[in-house]
Amino acid sequence: MPESYLQTLFAERIGGSSFGKDSTIYKFEKIKRAKAAALKANPGAELIDMGVGEPDDKAFPEVLEALSAEAAKLENRFYSDNGCSEFKQAAATYMQELYGVQLDPETEVLHSIGSKSALSLLPSCFINPGDISVMTVPGYPVMGTWTKYLGGEVVNLPLLKENNFLPQLEQLSAEQKKRCKLIYLNYPNNPTGASASPEFYDQAIAFAKENNCLLVVDAPYAPLNFSGKPLSILSRPGGKDYAVELHSMSKGFNMTGWRLGWVCGNSEAIKAFAAVKDNADSGQFLAIQKAAIQALRKQAEITPQIGEKYRRRLAALVDTLQSLGFDAKMPEGSFFLYVEIPKGIKGGRRFANAEEFSQWMISEKLISTVPWDDVGHFVRFSATFVAPGLEEERRVLEEVRKRLQQPAFEF
Repeated sequence: MPESYLQTLFAERIGGSSFGKDSTIYKFEKIKRAKAAALKANPGAELIDMGVGEPDDKAFPEVLEALSAEAAKLENRFYSDNGCSEFKQAAATYMQELYGVQLDPETEVLHSIGSKSALSLLPSCFINPGDISVMTVPGYPVMGTWTKYLGGEVVNLPLLKENNFLPQLEQLSAEQKKRCKLIYLNYPNNPTGASASPEFYDQAIAFAKENNCLLVVDAPYAPLNFSGKPLSILSRPGGKDYAVELHSMSKGFNMTGWRLGWVCGNSEAIKAFAAVKDNADSGQFLAIQKAAIQALRKQAEITPQIGEKYRRRLAALVDTLQSLGFDAKMPEGSFFLYVEIPKGIKGGRRFANAEEFSQWMISEKLISTVPWDDVGHFVRFSATFVAPGLEEERRVLEEVRKRLQQPAFEF
């Protein structure tokens, strides 16, 4: 079949005339293929999926009931554009109750169609060709991808185990600091599970103030905190001047597919986000926003139940992996456990990187994890494996222990 004329029209940002010709297989596709092959080779076997990064349960009954009721209302059929005032007020109240942050719902809060959408739009508010967004690796690349689309540059700072998986902002050169517009932070962190301390946030705010840049704090896991009270950068001195924070209904309320979150913080940044967003989408369905209000009002009942489930699962997984020789430590938040891979199997196979180990885990043990070879060689276990009920949860975790007991790993 002759090549389409469109091949010469594709934008360079997505590959230009080479778009669609790249034969590289990305890691999540490799995982998907490996799982399919493992199940085909082991008909009827149970594959334990600890690679899924989304909650394993549905929204709470009262939220589902509210959605049904709101969806039936005639007045909710319209575009919501930049959101309904009731949702903004509920988000502001939630921020006050959980984080001690006082926000003006009209000027310092705006809904988003999920955090991913917000991260894709924020660069359009700030990035000109040649400007820099600072990203962290390993991490979620969306804001960096859109920075490049707009002609900006990305500087990646590594999240190192010896630095508690916190970026060292002072590593930026004087020239990079001068061109920096946005700094992406994500805590509790995906994939490391690390949390930011108040001291780190204070240092980041001081850095942003000194270098005239904006901190973009992606905080979907913030309510899933295992090391004390959940923390918002906006609660720190100067936080609202130099940061915006992205919150989500996904992780702390089991509402991933509902695609709803909010951006809050610096009022000028929120105004710019609203202007760009107004030209990108027509807002999330009003019934979803109004149902989410019920979840936010009941955060003290809903989120602790979700957090306790993942804390319990992660603690059991840490104990299991430690007994097998892994240097596993309880994460401070999220639902992820991030561990260095073994060097190999005693007297047998060696693992050159995390991808090899992850593929071996799928094919030989029918346990799926996500490899990260960006900075060292780690795999991410997720506590979101499907296990309805405590008894089933215990069974799955015991099955993981049995499968990994033999052969012995070498570290």
